[in-house]
Amino acid sequence: MKDLTLETLLAVFEEIFGRGLFWSMVAIAVVVTLGYLYVLVRDRSVSWRKFLFAQLSMPVGAVLAVWFVMVITKSHLSDLGGPIDIIVLLGIAGMGAVGMAILVYTLESLLGSKRTTHDM
Repeated sequence: MKDLTLETLLAVFEEIFGRGLFWSMVAIAVVVTLGYLYVLVRDRSVSWRKFLFAQLSMPVGAVLAVWFVMVITKSHLSDLGGPIDIIVLLGIAGMGAVGMAILVYTLESLLGSKRTTHDM
């Protein structure tokens, strides 16, 4: 593998997760992102109360993301072999944490109570 291209990355992710699961995850990420953008445009401001709750959910997202990848790849923490493995694991945890925060904020805004003046 001389060149790292988008096609190569897509092929690797499809091989790791399976075509159906990978594209399902992409679709879910797009839907959550669009929902988040909708909430930001609709509310015209960030609710700091909801934002705090979303941040408190980030460790859960990090752990779930690492667990999910470990289950899908049939790996264990004892399989980590070097610094790049730790970096990838931290990247997965970071993306899971941010994803969980966005998901929680979006769901709380869409399903929760209406915005009040104290939330601004």
